[in-house]
Amino acid sequence: MTDAQETAAASSLRTTGGAPPDDGGSADSGAPTPLLEPREGIPPVIADEASLAEVIAAFAAGTGPVAVDAERASGYRYGQRAYLVQLRREGAGTALIDPVGCPDLSALGEALSGVEWVLHAATQDLPCLREIGMVPTRLFDTELAGRLAGFPRVGLGAMVEGVLGFVLEKGHSAVDWSTRPLPDPWLRYAALDVELLVDLRDALEKELDRQGKLDWARQEFDAIASAPPAEPRKDPWRRTSGMHKVRRRRQLGVVRELWQTRDRIAQRRDVSPGKVLSDAAIVEAALSLPVNVQALAALNGFGHRMGRRQLEQWQAAVDRAKELSESQLPQPGQPVAGPPPPRAWADKDPVAAARLSAARAAVSALAEELNMPQENLIAPDAVRRVCWEPPAADEEAVAGALTSYGARPWQVEQVAPVLAAALSGQDA
Repeated sequence: MTDAQETAAASSLRTTGGAPPDDGGSADSGAPTPLLEPREGIPPVIADEASLAEVIAAFAAGTGPVAVDAERASGYRYGQRAYLVQLRREGAGTALIDPVGCPDLSALGEALSGVEWVLHAATQDLPCLREIGMVPTRLFDTELAGRLAGFPRVGLGAMVEGVLGFVLEKGHSAVDWSTRPLPDPWLRYAALDVELLVDLRDALEKELDRQGKLDWARQEFDAIASAPPAEPRKDPWRRTSGMHKVRRRRQLGVVRELWQTRDRIAQRRDVSPGKVLSDAAIVEAALSLPVNVQALAALNGFGHRMGRRQLEQWQAAVDRAKELSESQLPQPGQPVAGPPPPRAWADKDPVAAARLSAARAAVSALAEELNMPQENLIAPDAVRRVCWEPPAADEEAVAGALTSYGARPWQVEQVAPVLAAALSGQDA
């Protein structure tokens, strides 16, 4: 009996059978069923090469799609590495793999090459999976599928409850997954996250097909699977929370120096940067420009619990920024590639601002008609670029522009006509 058949036998699948369920939850009147235990119990954690080889053989011999999930230690450790990988496939059951004990899972990735991977919010997990050698060639993203199908809530728990009628426990989603050994309740939670993922995929595929959106979804999934790794972010220190308060270049230099010092310490200690020094403290020091350790200690975030040595290292960072020449100080804003922020359009180019207003209204109406979020219908940046430097106001030219900005064929087919009409009306 397949996973889907077993689930159906326990409690009939609550597929949408029409429109996606509303915020009320499940698609029929029955109360959702708590999912308390994995079907085969909590599997042992795989943490050595011999056990990993057995898992690879089992999953290579399995059939159908493979459910994949990963747990990170965001907020606890430096970076976004995976600390647990969960998989489930028909014929192989569920596996929990410890990437600390088995840091190279490329052989598992190769064994599953060509197999469809089912993930929820794939773009969150793919970077950490890539780091350990697991890269899908085909995938199905259940969160994105839910968005395209028009579900109002697309978290895994909400989707499993609304579509399949089961309640997943989410109490351990924000725990420190670098903890060893991992407690049984956490492992149970992790195993349950992939327990019904393929069932959810099957139900969503039917719903997307019913709505005529299945090919659209496949184009989106292919785009995710084929996307290269993201480029390192330029000047990541500029994303410090509260940066909008920092105006002067000398203060920006302090933010940069403190951020970089914090990052080096966090990386060396393998802890989340926020546990070393808060963003609020960085901004406070930048605004105050303390003259010595005593002045620094009086600021929020540098309180009495911080030792003298720590205070001295932060004050040294502030002093380094103070000593920079004018040419070494950062500029107030990052160079903007493409159009300026929309809030500046009315002053810079009122005609372009009118085009953008008309285009946004047209895209919003189309998204409502198709029952999906605007950002999934077309990237807002693509709309802005078309409106800032518009092509000829005809469908073919707009389609070419959207394609050049990365829009998928289904998006171009849907959006180009309404954008061309909006641009034509404004240009007239």
